[in-house]
Amino acid sequence: MIPFNNKLLNRLIIILILLGSLAFLFFNENGILKYLKTKSELKHLDQELRKAVEKVKTLEREIDSLKTSKEKIEKVAREKFHMMKKNEKVFKIEEK
Repeated sequence: MIPFNNKLLNRLIIILILLGSLAFLFFNENGILKYLKTKSELKHLDQELRKAVEKVKTLEREIDSLKTSKEKIEKVAREKFHMMKKNEKVFKIEEK
């Protein structure tokens, strides 16, 4: 058996404690890895939120234009609902 002196034993204990502490910091349920994953998810959700806010703003502008513009209402009626005026002929062009 190899005899240990006190300095070597103390250093070994300190190294083991440090390695255990580092492992705990990285791998526990609230550790650094979990933090990094959560931070990444937060960034992704923030981007989705910005896109949703922009879409809401676009839709609000569309609603406002439909409330105030007769031309816009007519355009939507013609395009989405295939409406037409009296004595008007509609030609449908199909692409192949």
